[in-house]
Amino acid sequence: MTTTSNGDAQPTKQPAQQAAQQPTLTTYRVLVIGGGNAGLSVAGRLQRAGIPDITVIEPRVNHVYQPMLSHVAGGTAKASQATRPQADVMPTGVTLLRDAVASVDPETSSLVLESGRRVGYEHLIVCPGIVQDWDAIPGLRAALQSPRVASSYEIRLADKTSHLLRDLRDGTAVFVQAPEPASFAGAIQKPMYLACDYWRARGVLDRIRVVLVLPDATPLGVPEIDAELERKVAEYGIEVRRESRLSEVIADSSTAVIGRATLGTTAGVEGEPERIHYDALVVEPPQRAPAWIAEAGLAAAVPLTGSEGGFVDVDGRTLQHRRYPNVWSLGDAAVSGSQRSGGALRKQTKALAENLVGVLGGNGARSEYDGYTVAPFTVSRSRVVFAEFDADGQQRPSIPFWKGLARERRLTWVFDRRVLPWVYWNLILKGRA
Repeated sequence: MTTTSNGDAQPTKQPAQQAAQQPTLTTYRVLVIGGGNAGLSVAGRLQRAGIPDITVIEPRVNHVYQPMLSHVAGGTAKASQATRPQADVMPTGVTLLRDAVASVDPETSSLVLESGRRVGYEHLIVCPGIVQDWDAIPGLRAALQSPRVASSYEIRLADKTSHLLRDLRDGTAVFVQAPEPASFAGAIQKPMYLACDYWRARGVLDRIRVVLVLPDATPLGVPEIDAELERKVAEYGIEVRRESRLSEVIADSSTAVIGRATLGTTAGVEGEPERIHYDALVVEPPQRAPAWIAEAGLAAAVPLTGSEGGFVDVDGRTLQHRRYPNVWSLGDAAVSGSQRSGGALRKQTKALAENLVGVLGGNGARSEYDGYTVAPFTVSRSRVVFAEFDADGQQRPSIPFWKGLARERRLTWVFDRRVLPWVYWNLILKGRA
């Protein structure tokens, strides 16, 4: 790293005095915002490609393997299996800067940290993830303090969900999927299927009313996968509220207010809302881009609407910013064109790392992300539907011409529950897969 002056020189002072009295700006060659899956895996790839001076900004003490939270919430994994100390999962040779970003100034290639420190960068990779907006639904944050409301999107709440669903023997369980933008919104269905299979094995499923609130008409939006998931929904007797949203939670009376989803209305719903008394309410929270992305001018110059508003405006193929060539982004914070999912990151990190190496070497950005993503749906406690698809909602099987993994299989359960966690901790985060 290099240091440059951050103040105005005083002509009457000696150079040594100037150096002693002026604050300095530390400039990193590659600065990565976010130490999640995206940030660490791309940092690991760059380090393995021989790029020196890579620093990751991450405030959290512990790193969470997000896909495991569905298993935690569904009772097929322990919370301790989903987390490790952040310092222990850093790729070799990559520096951890424990702080958070307050603001970014792409015009001067610098940013300010929440600690008040200002640093510079030669290249910036923006992957802070997405913000869970618990306050977007009236009553939701307060309801999380009650024993009947939980979520699978934070490790503490996922553990609470597992106990809530395990102890339920009758009544009504409501599962709410968030509208876009969201970090793989369909993940809320996983603990629902796991719970239904558990209740069926215990002989109580017929005493539990299960309601799934979907913001769209289908569970995923990929026809072949939707058909398989709809079959499981029917098998478990799940009621589905399609094109609907949770508009309010009234914890005192254990009531979830559900309305038809619309665009352009203040509350996001229309018509007479349905009020459902719940004994268990598992919610995927509404989500949004970190505010400082738009404040920094890194979002689209012409504001985008819907699921892309406020996210980093990159070329979806190269993952390079459209206006600032030394800014890159991937994962949930980027406008990549594909569904936000951890399953998209393997190919995104590969393309971005190759392109940044090419730019640093004077060869330009030539690799392209093809829109591929994968989303394993745990549809029982021993079977998984392995959904592989592209940005257009078309199946993209990793084994060419074989779409059989889109059917529920024991093999893909073993891969999702046993193999992938090992690959994540030992290969993906190190930039090796």
